[in-house]
Amino acid sequence: LKEEYAKFFKMLKMGLPPGAVQNALKKEGKDPEIINMDPEKSYASQVRKEDTDPPLKEEYAKFFKMLKMGIPPGAVQNALKKEGKDPEIINMDPEKSYASQVRKEDTDPPLKEEYAKFFKMLKMGLPPGAVQNAL
Repeated sequence: LKEEYAKFFKMLKMGLPPGAVQNALKKEGKDPEIINMDPEKSYASQVRKEDTDPPLKEEYAKFFKMLKMGIPPGAVQNALKKEGKDPEIINMDPEKSYASQVRKEDTDPPLKEEYAKFFKMLKMGLPPGAVQNAL
């Protein structure tokens, strides 16, 4: 990002208003939201991925209708289980897709393992500043 958009970041650094820089980006056919991104990271890593799956309300319309009609959530969850579907659907936003709302599992090791000795230092009562210096 830095090399390709260097002149635009330089414009911002020189004090030009962000709107003027966005207009310059539009003029050159580039994404005007670039000025809100980190120049040190790649463009692809900062662009949101569009949700292309259909919203829940299409696939699960009958279940959302059951809720709207006043059927208790537990009964709707039982109906979802009966059909082999995730009963937590009723707690999700019907306007968004299922994939966009399901939590992705964290595969990274927990911080505690990596920094256990520093957490132990804090637990023993050392001041946070001392622990930061030890990092």
